[in-house]
Amino acid sequence: MIDAWFLTAFILFIWILLSTVRAVIGPTVPDRVVALDTINTLTVAIMIILSVAYREIIFVDVAIVYALLSFVATLYIAKYLEGGI
Repeated sequence: MIDAWFLTAFILFIWILLSTVRAVIGPTVPDRVVALDTINTLTVAIMIILSVAYREIIFVDVAIVYALLSFVATLYIAKYLEGGI
């Protein structure tokens, strides 16, 4: 029987694939940046869900670091698009 946590992670993975399509076809650069940020957020959510499913706390630590790096990268991309760099 499929555990509910793995089913939830699979559904989030499907959403990541749909966001990847948006990141590729785009039409504008800000749309691509939002799609990339969505992919990063869903990745963090999957890490947290897998942490609960496997009962491993290390996934939470990795998710926190990944979320921090993703946030900083999004800030730099936004600053670059604004023309600040």
